[in-house]
Amino acid sequence: MRALLVVNPAATTTSARTRDVLIHALASEMKLEAVTTEYRGHARDLGRQAAESGNVDLVVALGGDGTVNEVVNGLLHAGPDPHLPGLAVVPGGSTNVFARALDLPNHPVEATGALLDALREGRERTVGLGLAAGTPGTEDESVPSRWFTFNAGLGFDAGVVGRVEQQRELGRKSTHALYIRQAARQMLGESQRRHGTITLERPGADPVTGLVLSIVCNTAPWTYLGNRPVYASPKASFDTGLDVLGLSRLSTASVARYGTQLLTSSPERGPHGKHVVSLHDLDGFTLHSKAPLPLQMDGDHLGLRTSVTFTGVRHALRVIV
Repeated sequence: MRALLVVNPAATTTSARTRDVLIHALASEMKLEAVTTEYRGHARDLGRQAAESGNVDLVVALGGDGTVNEVVNGLLHAGPDPHLPGLAVVPGGSTNVFARALDLPNHPVEATGALLDALREGRERTVGLGLAAGTPGTEDESVPSRWFTFNAGLGFDAGVVGRVEQQRELGRKSTHALYIRQAARQMLGESQRRHGTITLERPGADPVTGLVLSIVCNTAPWTYLGNRPVYASPKASFDTGLDVLGLSRLSTASVARYGTQLLTSSPERGPHGKHVVSLHDLDGFTLHSKAPLPLQMDGDHLGLRTSVTFTGVRHALRVIV
């Protein structure tokens, strides 16, 4: 098997020594080329080159969710194709939602062992992914489309991601405490807590208006706090379309209520109540906002948007599990 290993040297939970051990383990089982990323977007470029070369069977992403997202966008730059290289993930980030949602070990050495076992036994699955693009006829129509593997968000949660990225650029470590602090600051600075600017439109249904927060899930859980899974849309799955959790109010009382529901969520029950909108298995929909709002995909802040069209693409990519 011919494989490309894409290594993020800044991955937060792997050392240079650990990466060397993993590379040697993988190279013992396949014809391996290992490339270390050198700039933002490099993993996407490497994934695209692998897809276009025709001589790579497998691309292994060693890093966090951001590295995985870039590799996926490179592999799928021309759209899904059953002849594309397969994807394997060795988690090296702080959260690793995609890998853990695939039931892979969260430790890079254990995950490498599981990957080698899967290759020997021929274990793989084809997963659905989300695709987001600027909406035709709006000021965002020229924004390039982008794939996401586990979640996206327009509004509040994307604002939190942006704040965390700013703190990391200042040298702060990516910790769950950092996310919680920035979520509190985002809530206090939210000017539209009671009257949201987001409208969700989908074919064959009335628009849902006045949303303050909109979380799009391609799988469950939505994220993790340490080892605790957090379920925004418990029914979301790699085998279905996209799910949406929307909130129409972020008052202090509602934040306490729905925040507690998120922290105590389970595969059977997520946030619920008067100001909650929960939609399951959507093939396509659009989120519009009266004012520009932050957008995030797979934990990567992508700037401000006023209109984003989402598509759930089933059977998009072959993954080794």
